[in-house]
Amino acid sequence: MVTIAHEGGHALVAVATGRRLAGVRLHSDTSGVTVSSGRPTGPGVVLTVAAGYTAPSLLGLGAAGLLATGRVSLLLQVIVALLLVLLVVVRNGFGVATVLVSTGVVLGVSWFATDDVQAGFAAYATWFLLLGALRPIVEVQRQRRRRRARDSDPDQLARLTGLPGTFWVGVFGVLSLGCLAGAAAALVV
Repeated sequence: MVTIAHEGGHALVAVATGRRLAGVRLHSDTSGVTVSSGRPTGPGVVLTVAAGYTAPSLLGLGAAGLLATGRVSLLLQVIVALLLVLLVVVRNGFGVATVLVSTGVVLGVSWFATDDVQAGFAAYATWFLLLGALRPIVEVQRQRRRRRARDSDPDQLARLTGLPGTFWVGVFGVLSLGCLAGAAAALVV
């Protein structure tokens, strides 16, 4: 789910900034890749690359906002809509299967579960995104330290902006922790 959100973030921002989206691939090792084309430098590519690690936390914060206002059905509908949009651009079998199964699960809960189960499922998905967003940030920094992630998002951002990759890892971490704190404030009252 976090990888789907990560790659979906890249794809959404690529399209929103006018880049041409070639497709998304999701892999069984929880990695993925989003390919877009356009200017090799500039704000569009920077925003597209930065969107991956920020998307799960921002989606989790938005989901928390909907939960806090009691809009569980709307939240589940938004999740299904985002998954279906992503399905159109996924370019590998595992990715298609993953998105279809995820969509089926959310639809099943939406259609057949009681209101309490729907609310519990929506809360689980929200917290999963918020907490799950932190692990990849820690992992990418570990890989960078071992020099195993030379094409990671933070390293691409370093080449594009001149700011060190560690700076970008810090930005992703602070943003994710901020989203987690904001969601906790909205939901744990």
